[in-house]
Amino acid sequence: MEFSFKTNAPTQAATPLLSVIIPVFREESTINEFLNRLLMVFPQIPFELILVDGERPAHTLAALNPSLKADPRVKTATSPKGRALQMNLGAEMANGDLLLFLHADTTIDRKAILRMLSISASDTYVGGAFDLAIQSPRFSLKLIARVASIRSRMTRIPYGDQAVFLKRSCFLALEGFAPIPLMEDVDIMRRIKKRGWRIRIFSVRVVTSGRRWEKEGALFGTLRNWSLMTLYLLGVPPEKLAGYYRFRTVSRN
Repeated sequence: MEFSFKTNAPTQAATPLLSVIIPVFREESTINEFLNRLLMVFPQIPFELILVDGERPAHTLAALNPSLKADPRVKTATSPKGRALQMNLGAEMANGDLLLFLHADTTIDRKAILRMLSISASDTYVGGAFDLAIQSPRFSLKLIARVASIRSRMTRIPYGDQAVFLKRSCFLALEGFAPIPLMEDVDIMRRIKKRGWRIRIFSVRVVTSGRRWEKEGALFGTLRNWSLMTLYLLGVPPEKLAGYYRFRTVSRN
């Protein structure tokens, strides 16, 4: 499925400064709490939340409370399953000057939002991300989060669960995320680096749920992710990696 990106931002005064694009899939049990918490942390700035459900019928969107469905700041859409496809559609709907791609199991606070907004007036950076924390008391997951933050600073390639944000103009110039089943976050960061553009990774942490690691096992999940990244960087097509990911996950469960 192809998306045609708008080349110019709308000029009306009500254009939001920040568009938060949230790809969702089977998040009906947590989506209301997530959105209500998110709405509370925003400073006094214009913004919009764009939820794109990759499930048909869209059970996550159907589960939204009436107050959220009626909130003019909350937009919804459905798309084929695939985080890249969902985020591209959200970006197509967005009016903001800055695009934040936020996973539905990741918490961002007001301090992080204010840091992010400072990039909108910068000529040095086209976007960025944040250090990572994992919501778990387990030492192994705290260590994984710390290593992930260090890795992203060294490589300048943050993962999607680090709340990646980009200037709208940059995202449009890149023609969005590549329509691939895995590694869309790595791919777009590699393209940014090839253009010589810079991103900033703030030391403020975003907190992602530990549910995936808790379910799969910290060691298994980490080794699998490292293996997938290595194979991708060696040139293995994302489509093959997606098949490996599904097979290993199903076999593990």
